[in-house]
Amino acid sequence: MKFQTRRTICNDGGNVRFMPKRVYEPENLEQIQDIVRTAESEGVRVRAIGSLHSYSDAAKTRGFAIMPQKLDKILQLDETVLNDGVETDTLVHVQSGVRLRELNDWLADQNLALPNMGGYDEQTVAGATATSTHGSGIEFGPLTEMIQSVELVSDNGALYRIEPENGITNPAEFIQKFPDWHLVQNDDWFNAVIVGMGCMGIFYSLIIKVIPKYWLKEVRTLSTWKEVKAALQRSDVLRENRHWEVIFNPHKVKGENLCLITTRNPVQKPRKLPPDKKNRNFLPEFGASIPFIWRISGWIFKLFPKFSPKLVNSAIKGLEDDGYTNISYKVLNIGTANKVKALSSEIALPMKNNSYLDAVEKFLEMAAENASFRKFHTAPVSLRFVKASAAHLSPQQENTCMMEIIFLKDTPGAPEMLGEYEKELYADSGRPHMGQFNVLTPERIEEMYPRFHAWQHVNEQLNANGTFNNSFSDRVFGTEDHEFQSQELERV
Repeated sequence: MKFQTRRTICNDGGNVRFMPKRVYEPENLEQIQDIVRTAESEGVRVRAIGSLHSYSDAAKTRGFAIMPQKLDKILQLDETVLNDGVETDTLVHVQSGVRLRELNDWLADQNLALPNMGGYDEQTVAGATATSTHGSGIEFGPLTEMIQSVELVSDNGALYRIEPENGITNPAEFIQKFPDWHLVQNDDWFNAVIVGMGCMGIFYSLIIKVIPKYWLKEVRTLSTWKEVKAALQRSDVLRENRHWEVIFNPHKVKGENLCLITTRNPVQKPRKLPPDKKNRNFLPEFGASIPFIWRISGWIFKLFPKFSPKLVNSAIKGLEDDGYTNISYKVLNIGTANKVKALSSEIALPMKNNSYLDAVEKFLEMAAENASFRKFHTAPVSLRFVKASAAHLSPQQENTCMMEIIFLKDTPGAPEMLGEYEKELYADSGRPHMGQFNVLTPERIEEMYPRFHAWQHVNEQLNANGTFNNSFSDRVFGTEDHEFQSQELERV
């Protein structure tokens, strides 16, 4: 199979750069198997790298990199191997490299929709789910919750279909039709694989459960942290809105931390809307669409750092909007703001007893201390609320407030500040999102994830040779195999 050599790969944020030995773009399952077997025969690792939106080193590899661009098909759902009574009208079988953007368009044509999504739509389905990517809304877990079945290639090119114990597949029918496959219907396996950070093998496809098409109305209103905190202490705002989230200025201006509250709730398909209600506020959308806007903004922040709090306030005020209505995925996508180059980390804070509010207060104190040393934030911080997930390594081990801390690209001191915030918030049971910038190490894993050993047990079976490890898994899970590494370095 054709491949490229010595191709430099860089993630979207520009903070992770690597040069794999080979870069492949497989088109089918058999080619993935061949790549895995070739990697093992040559003593190198292999990694699927998604759309490169991650700010962590989750995709980084010296070995073989698998690009997903040609694994982007919506597959025919094989109903002949499913159990009787399975509702197939809302099941969709997709290859792992399908981006959320194309999937959303296809679903809309079928009068279907994802139940939820984050604010970005260029990730691959497998990449987004592998790190427990999420949206907002306390009744919704991360995107992994829509997965019903996973098909992957593991050690030696072995083929697995993995589902919960009460999975959708009929074992007898499946084994008869696909004798070369291993069907595993086991909760521990499933909950390990769906948030596996690429360590369990190469995902070929997923069967996901979707819902009928729907529309949302988004409203953005200004507030202050004092008012937002009081509303969250009551918690009624989270119950009364399908989606409720907030962004806030980490620095005070005139004694207040300015906030923007965003609500999104279902509405009937609109008949007639004035133009200004069919789109978000024009000015911030236009500003974010200007090429290199982040460079211009970064230049201003560097030259005049003390004005950072006021500039962030102005950015928040520009997002205020009294109503935007559209099909669900267009509202859930935050729009041209995604084009602004940034670096971010995200910390999962348990919501039990409202302890996360104390953690946010601690963060604000740290931000104020950093400002006293002329280390300023250059973007707002967001709070989103996510239902608990059963996945062993999902940061949403219980109902969770996800705090995303964002800096414009090349903000002075950003990586150091992100690392400081992360480590300090560990004391508040914080867990870092592994797809975002993080400084996680193996010493913290068992403490943060009580089901880590169950995850390890599955990983040891699907990844017995260490083929799917990389620098990320070495750093975070302690998977480094010195013999394997020395072989890899000799051959690269």
